[in-house]
Amino acid sequence: MSQEKSLKFNEPWIMQRADPYVYRHTDGTYYFTASVPEYDRIILRKAQSLSQLAEAEEHEIWHRHRSGPMSEHIWAPELHYIDGAWYIYFAGGEQEDIWKIRPYVLQCTDEDPVTGTWKELGKMQCADEDVFSFRAFSLDATVFENHGSWYYVWAEKVGVGRQISNLYIGRMETPWKLATVQVMLTTPDYDWERVGFWVNEGPAVIKRGGKIFLTYSASETGKPYCMGMLTADEDADLLDPKSWEKERYPVLQSDPAKQIYGPGHNSFTVDEDGNDICVFHARGEETIEGNPLYNPNRHAMLMRIKWDASGRPVFAFT
Repeated sequence: MSQEKSLKFNEPWIMQRADPYVYRHTDGTYYFTASVPEYDRIILRKAQSLSQLAEAEEHEIWHRHRSGPMSEHIWAPELHYIDGAWYIYFAGGEQEDIWKIRPYVLQCTDEDPVTGTWKELGKMQCADEDVFSFRAFSLDATVFENHGSWYYVWAEKVGVGRQISNLYIGRMETPWKLATVQVMLTTPDYDWERVGFWVNEGPAVIKRGGKIFLTYSASETGKPYCMGMLTADEDADLLDPKSWEKERYPVLQSDPAKQIYGPGHNSFTVDEDGNDICVFHARGEETIEGNPLYNPNRHAMLMRIKWDASGRPVFAFT
């Protein structure tokens, strides 16, 4: 039986795990990480198939500090394998200033990231001449490779008052430092990106047919939360904002008929048959009790990605 037949799509897959990230290693092993409701630790699951991740043992590989940097709001970890080592990119605040959210990096040089030793590399470093990046509320970093170069994409708030969360990109010098000054990819231009808060965050990358598709999430984290998308040619200058075309409307949004609310903060993987899979979180209830940020009922879900005749991804709950 193929793995796809045993997977359930567009319904809770792993409960109360937000910002889900799945990585399939070169040996076929699957790894899962996500934000936990307590926002106090980083977890990893490991399995030989995508379907087995749901029941796989969960391991805590890092815990927040008692005070200072990385001691509050541990958010959106991602696991990547770069140049023979494992890296986890995540964001965290401080007990003394819980909204002082900044991006941090962990490294593991052992073969198995679950049982290996993790080393803190501190805050992600910007390019030497960059006087802007990571000075303010910064989170949701992802990385991707293209034509031998690695790129770092993240969300950072700017402005005054409630501030605006934009997406930025930089080419990486090392897995923990940027080589180039930040370039803004997208800001919340449209009404669907401005509900509750003006937000672009949670970037994720999938490549196909010579194109790079970068999805992101927009608006507040309840029912209005949704996904937008940018597209670039893989041969273009990815540090030129004009290389990226932005969709006018969201590519995925709430579907009350299916009781899926606030889909977003996704990642991409493939099943054992090579089918492209979107991993995302969503809620099953339209009305949220209490503060949406601290309501635990964002569940990891899976979606089979379809591709249209022009080679673009189609995200649908069908």
